[in-house]
Amino acid sequence: MADRPRFFDDLAGMAGGAMSALTGLKDEAEATMRARAEEMIRKFDLVRRDELDAMAEMAANARAGQEEATLRLVTLEARLAKLEAQMETMATAAMPVPTPASSVLPDTMPGQGPNHPPHGGDTSASAVTPAAMPDDTDAPGSMPPLGTVS
Repeated sequence: MADRPRFFDDLAGMAGGAMSALTGLKDEAEATMRARAEEMIRKFDLVRRDELDAMAEMAANARAGQEEATLRLVTLEARLAKLEAQMETMATAAMPVPTPASSVLPDTMPGQGPNHPPHGGDTSASAVTPAAMPDDTDAPGSMPPLGTVS
């Protein structure tokens, strides 16, 4: 019993060689299948998972930026509307309200009524005096100050 029969050694060697050949065949089949799969991915324009994840992250960042910009736009539009309302209020408060011509009574019109002569000559003093006018008035139609001769 000291010696094992050579038949079993040959059988074990042949089984080891077959296993190694099968492993090589398996690796070859996997490489072929991987190459075919990548060829189909390129043919159908499919993307890889890491590329899809990167695009999803970019889309999420863009959406967050768009929401932030929309919120800022709404805030700015509200501020603008408030400022426009304030400006409109200030403009209407500063402007005198014009009275319609039909509401002016004839005795309150300049040059008419019991306090004014009927010929239209106004005997009241003018609001603008020659002393109130500038000395260097050269505007067309302006009159020189009193006491100067042109």
